[in-house]
Amino acid sequence: MRTLILLIIISAVLPFTSSYAGGINSVFALNETDTSSGVIYSAFDLRDRESYVQVTNLDSGAAILHIQVFNVGNLCNENNFFDTYTPNDTHVYNLRDILSNDGNPSGVVLPDNAYGIIFISAVPANGIFPLNYAPLVGNFRIIDNTGYEYRSNIQSLPDRFQIPLPIIDIPVATFNYNSQNGTILSDVFGIPLRFAESNIEFDADLDNVLDTFAAVDVDIIDNNEVLFSCRDVIFACIDENSPLIEELIQIANNSGLMPTRSSASVARFEYGINESIPNSKGGELLCPGNIIDEGIVKLTFESSGDNTFKFAGYIGLNNGNGRGSMDSFNADNPLFVQVD
Repeated sequence: MRTLILLIIISAVLPFTSSYAGGINSVFALNETDTSSGVIYSAFDLRDRESYVQVTNLDSGAAILHIQVFNVGNLCNENNFFDTYTPNDTHVYNLRDILSNDGNPSGVVLPDNAYGIIFISAVPANGIFPLNYAPLVGNFRIIDNTGYEYRSNIQSLPDRFQIPLPIIDIPVATFNYNSQNGTILSDVFGIPLRFAESNIEFDADLDNVLDTFAAVDVDIIDNNEVLFSCRDVIFACIDENSPLIEELIQIANNSGLMPTRSSASVARFEYGINESIPNSKGGELLCPGNIIDEGIVKLTFESSGDNTFKFAGYIGLNNGNGRGSMDSFNADNPLFVQVD
């Protein structure tokens, strides 16, 4: 039996020209992949957009990668395949036409309006979990048909678990935003992370949305450091057409994981920020009725699904035409227990 308890940190905001969302290092921090890792993941979007994910194997030996694709519109059901990389090999996956590293069809075909999560993990060289992963780095691009582009390094996980001393801070993810360069639209993708029960692989297990979610309390802080309370929302691999929404909301609002209790009435994979910078696809807002066009969004963790040990995401801003930017945010689940 192996038990891992992760007790966690508050993420910090760093300055960026258009938008930045990021976190400070912790005992189990997510890293952007200028630091290599055996586990990396990103968002993708094919709704009048193209998406490309670039992966590089930095190892001096060959690597086998497990590629998992989760489509929100298909109840986040998993599509997956294995791919082989030679030493120092790089490959770009076009999510519109996913080919393996050797140029052959991968067997995964997504519908034209698919969007969601791509999760890439290296199979341990010696079959030992979680050691001896091939070191991976990556980045991704989402190109909208109107001309703007989102681009970011892929977030990653460290290859070794550490058990920290208890920390009593409630985890918070933050990102800043503004309307510079004509920014009028936003895409806030949220990714709760849950893993399959395996001692030899670090695979994502995201298709059970009733067990894989993060409920957060949303606030916006303006440039005068005045905090405006918004509402509670749930991030999950789910859209407005899912038959599981009502059940998910009930489970999230009755979770006893945190001392605070969620009162969310909405669950989505993506949101817009507020009335000034709404969602690019006309979706739900984190802060309806709010018109602050520059500030900080604060997401305070309230509850999660069983074994959902981390909440991460990407924030994209665009001007609806030719300019866009994207960065990342993350927060740890304050209590994650995994038993094998």
